[in-house]
Amino acid sequence: MFNRRSVLIGSGATAVIFGTLATAQPIVDLGARVARLDPGLDAVIARDARITRVATGFIFTEGPMWRGGRLWFADLRGDRMLAVTPEGKVSVLIDHVSGLQPWPLHADWGSNAMVPDRDGGVLMIQQGGRTIVRLDRQMNIHPFLSTYEGKKFNSPNDLVYAPDGSLWFTDPPFGLIGLDKSPLKELPFSGVFRYADGKLTAPITDLTLPNGIGFSPDGSTLYVSNYGPLMYVMAYDVGPAGALSNSRKLIDYPNPVGKGGPDGLKVDKAGNIWTTGPGGPRIITPGGKVLGQIILPQVDANIAFADEGRTVYLTASTSIYRLQTKIPGEMPMYSS
Repeated sequence: MFNRRSVLIGSGATAVIFGTLATAQPIVDLGARVARLDPGLDAVIARDARITRVATGFIFTEGPMWRGGRLWFADLRGDRMLAVTPEGKVSVLIDHVSGLQPWPLHADWGSNAMVPDRDGGVLMIQQGGRTIVRLDRQMNIHPFLSTYEGKKFNSPNDLVYAPDGSLWFTDPPFGLIGLDKSPLKELPFSGVFRYADGKLTAPITDLTLPNGIGFSPDGSTLYVSNYGPLMYVMAYDVGPAGALSNSRKLIDYPNPVGKGGPDGLKVDKAGNIWTTGPGGPRIITPGGKVLGQIILPQVDANIAFADEGRTVYLTASTSIYRLQTKIPGEMPMYSS
């Protein structure tokens, strides 16, 4: 079982030692930098931008979402949902957020992506529970979506509201021991789903490990990252009622260098795609030109925009990092 007393959240964050909180200050991480691969990056990230480590000491951070002046995020392998202020103060929002017992240490069974819902609540993924749940304003957990055509999801991973109000999410088997070989896997594919007007459909069923998901600002293009075995990010034209066409690879990693892969992604107001990838996140134009890469000491799994889109937070393994952007990012549709 996961031992809560073994977690240390500190070193430029808030230390949690036997239930005691002690606040420290974020620090500029000298092991992090921005690699400028095209002059166009100057319009996106200032040349003097510095990457700050806001918090550290977690097991594996994921699923970031800016809400109420704090970054909410998951410690996926620590079975906690937490929040951190810009000053580095960490709070536990929900302990044992998976609801699963016993808890195997370092299992990918905790919570993952979150998105504000239209009623003021939050939709949250329970990866080990293979479901999407709804948090009300009092942080109570309610069932939302868990099956497709009577079959249990693999383990939902990332989700986003499209500009037309439909909910889209990816469903790789990361929460299943053995992945596709798990005897618990019920669906014959790892899909990308769309939920609208009470109807759930699977517009994409041919990706091996669909992961991060996002839309262009006008909703005309859908982006989905495929974590492996072949690593790439797909783009699709979006038509009425979510009909997809003109599928193409935005970026491909035929010979990936560095740890990690195409995981979470977000889009800024200029349409640039901020996507995690091997060796660090890339900033890519809608036409597929790589403008730059963020180099971190740890593997970055996901990205979130904050402060009306001007701040970028990165959930990188045991830590949370941030930097400033000149072009605001797209905030979730129902952000408060």
